[in-house]
Amino acid sequence: MSYKAYVFDAYGTLFDVHSVKDKIHEIFPDKSEVISQEWRSRQIHYFLVRQLIQGYEPFDKITRWALLDALAYSGEEAEKETVTTLMKQYEKLTPYKEVSTLAKKHAEKKFTIFSNGTRDMLEPLLRYNQLTQMFGLLSANDQQIFKPHPKAYQYAQDELGEKKDEILFFSSNPWDIAGAAQFGFHTAWVNRSQMKWPELGSQPDYIIQNLNELPD
Repeated sequence: MSYKAYVFDAYGTLFDVHSVKDKIHEIFPDKSEVISQEWRSRQIHYFLVRQLIQGYEPFDKITRWALLDALAYSGEEAEKETVTTLMKQYEKLTPYKEVSTLAKKHAEKKFTIFSNGTRDMLEPLLRYNQLTQMFGLLSANDQQIFKPHPKAYQYAQDELGEKKDEILFFSSNPWDIAGAAQFGFHTAWVNRSQMKWPELGSQPDYIIQNLNELPD
């Protein structure tokens, strides 16, 4: 099938959220792994909770809360300078190696990022990695809602101006794939760790190991 819009989640799909470990290691050399893992898992958990209680807060604030609790969990002090330094790393996340070649290989395709991240987080990240010209950018924060709520994907469809079945959505996050599929997008799960698809009552249209395997 020919798709008119290729839409990508940002965190974990295009950018390695655990590339923050390098900076964490400089500050907490024995705890970089646990802090990184806790930071990400709490970030996801906290925005899902905020969605459920209908108490929206922007993703940058939630990311900061998650970091504070990850440090506390690891027995480390959340000093203001440390928190500021680590939060800045979200503007310098490392893209996966094939991301920079997507536009060269698929110049005819329309690529858009659709993320829960705020534009204040995403725009510096794209500039830092020289990817601004490659991707359009949509932030669920513009509607003060998070994926995987159906209204988030409706916003993306409205902005893209394409039919649901003409949009292919990529994410490494099963909850995101499940939400997009339930809404009616075609989906591609980027399964970099070659894990089993979880029992969520639905299946992605495609399971790929990385973005070199872009479905047509």
